Amino acid sequence: MGGKAAIFSAETFRFFRELGRNNRKAWMDSNRERYRAHVVEPLRALLDALAPLAQQLNPDFDTSGRTGRNFSRINRDVRFAADKSPYRTQMYLTFSDQRSPDGDDGQLYVGVSPDAITSGFRIYSQGRGSRLAQVALPRAMENAAWLARQARRLGKKYQSYWYSVQKGEWSKHDGWPIKPDNWKRLKGWIVRRKMKPAAATRASFPAEVSKIFKEVYPLYRFTSSPKWKASG
Repeated sequence: MGGKAAIFSAETFRFFRELGRNNRKAWMDSNRERYRAHVVEPLRALLDALAPLAQQLNPDFDTSGRTGRNFSRINRDVRFAADKSPYRTQMYLTFSDQRSPDGDDGQLYVGVSPDAITSGFRIYSQGRGSRLAQVALPRAMENAAWLARQARRLGKKYQSYWYSVQKGEWSKHDGWPIKPDNWKRLKGWIVRRKMKPAAATRASFPAEVSKIFKEVYPLYRFTSSPKWKASG
């Protein structure tokens, strides 16, 4: 799993830092090969390295390598945005249930940004019919003790935060959403480990991500799997 060579290099993070300073189409066009060599190809290599574990955890996880499913888009939709920067300065590799509507399921993920790499679990609300509303909320209302155990199990190694929406504005709340009242307002939940870029440039990085995925996978099952029992 660790492999003989590192998947990412310092060039990956240098590309995103420079994109942040030159976020325009002309610069991107002239650096398209850098983007492919140091962002796209490493992310695809990481997908290949992690796919066997992902399908071992959940045979229904999508590992097809499709943009929108496994890979986030670097192009921003600026039609209704005040910020007209055309590109995102981060990208994500995600694993979720291939049968679910795009964005509805919880995800195991790796995120690459200019100054950090993150990995863990996340889920966002897609409305009243989403898994967060239909699956996670009823369970959370009845299983605060289970959530508290996960906070004790993972709290020292992982950052947890969640979002609520008030008057159309997203508000971030640090900590674990354990109380039922938290879940009545919860629109997104992230449990992640934040690492320095150097962590991603080691050959052992895929193995480290695999360990993270195994540790946070119970959170995915709790929020997204139709079959779940309060154990562990």
